[in-house]
Amino acid sequence: MDIMEPIHGTAYLLSVAAVAVAVLLFLIMKVKLHAFLSLVLVSMVTAVAAGIPLADVPDTLLSGFGGTLGNVALLVALGVMLGRLLEKTGGAQVLADTLIARFGEKRAPFALGVAALIFGFPIFFDAGLVIFLPIIFSVARRFGGSVLLYALPTAGAFAAMHAIVPPHPGPVAAADLMGGDIGVTLVVGLPVAIIAWFLGSYLVGTRLGRRFVTSPAALFADAADDPDAPPVAPPRFLAVLGLLLLPLILICLNTGVSTLQTAGIVSEDAGWADALILLGQTPVALLLTVLLSLVVLAPGRFSVSKATSLMDDALGPVCAIILITGAGGMFGGVLRASGIGASLTESLSDLGFSLIVQAFLIAAALRVAQGSATVALTTTAGLVSAQVVELGLGNFDIALLVFAIAAGATVLSHVNDSGFWLVSRFFGMDEKTTLKTWTVMETTLGLAVFALASLLWVVF
Repeated sequence: MDIMEPIHGTAYLLSVAAVAVAVLLFLIMKVKLHAFLSLVLVSMVTAVAAGIPLADVPDTLLSGFGGTLGNVALLVALGVMLGRLLEKTGGAQVLADTLIARFGEKRAPFALGVAALIFGFPIFFDAGLVIFLPIIFSVARRFGGSVLLYALPTAGAFAAMHAIVPPHPGPVAAADLMGGDIGVTLVVGLPVAIIAWFLGSYLVGTRLGRRFVTSPAALFADAADDPDAPPVAPPRFLAVLGLLLLPLILICLNTGVSTLQTAGIVSEDAGWADALILLGQTPVALLLTVLLSLVVLAPGRFSVSKATSLMDDALGPVCAIILITGAGGMFGGVLRASGIGASLTESLSDLGFSLIVQAFLIAAALRVAQGSATVALTTTAGLVSAQVVELGLGNFDIALLVFAIAAGATVLSHVNDSGFWLVSRFFGMDEKTTLKTWTVMETTLGLAVFALASLLWVVF
């Protein structure tokens, strides 16, 4: 999707963005208009108001919608299929029981968060969250209370890893644009992500989770929910763990081989390398995991046709989630294509702050204006790269700048962010509750990352 040259001034474009968000919230929260319809309507009106040529408005809308669906729909669909099979066979309960036995009931949110940090190393935010859904719901049903008590620390762990730690695309691109070393960014980023998660996500998420009680969509059900089903032994813990580790391993192979090819250690023409890269693409890895789960979980429990029926049941509730998430991507895409982000960046680039503060503010402004954390990361990194070269910064300082930019790209997730709608619908939150929980936690997570990066910037 091409970003047009703005035909209006910065003040006008920012006013358009602010009014669009306000109208969207009014339609959804006050008028109670369906979120999908509200997002499509406001996206179309915003495109016209921002000066996108009328002939280009349909393509702009479809580009943002289709681009988001391309990333989300396959992951969500395959993820809920896997989750449904794990849930129905009792596999999710086995994994949940094992985690709780190791950490204890009172530390269940912490246990889920630590597991998400590990799985979130190579897996994108949305894919990891979908895979963990049946485990989150299983633990919540066992101990009662709000599902958010377990969901927020887990989602925050995936968000922290996705924003800060290579091999995720945002930090990799940002480090590359500023001439930094990916290895240094990874080594320093891991402790920063873990500490920031604990301070900004776990402590805040558990407090918010105890305060807000929600009613999530019935995506999964207990294995015992079918009274006519004959009793069967649940799968072994190692079998369940192996199924969850499979996409992790495949994606790690993808990342490792791609890195070796970039470094020139492995030839780009090597057929075996291309095969591993293909198998490690997230949708392919999840597809293989779903197929393997049928082989591992179905025998002795249900037929393939019964498994198909179970997966059909799981797909129904996520259709609305996928459409709303796509429409959220449409709204963010319109804001990006209109040049609102570019105008905002130009107005912030000469404020006279230190480079690390400037990087954080520009990324935060871009995040608020257009929604995409990855776009905010890469755009900000490109803008400050000239100053990085001018100052002659080393790899460690560049890594800290990556974290500051990632922090700004994390804060204030709201209605133009597709992830906002994914979390909202999965965990049964209305828009007001999502702003009070997910948006707050994302902001505290981002601020924790920025505080750590700033401290290291000053000390070292």
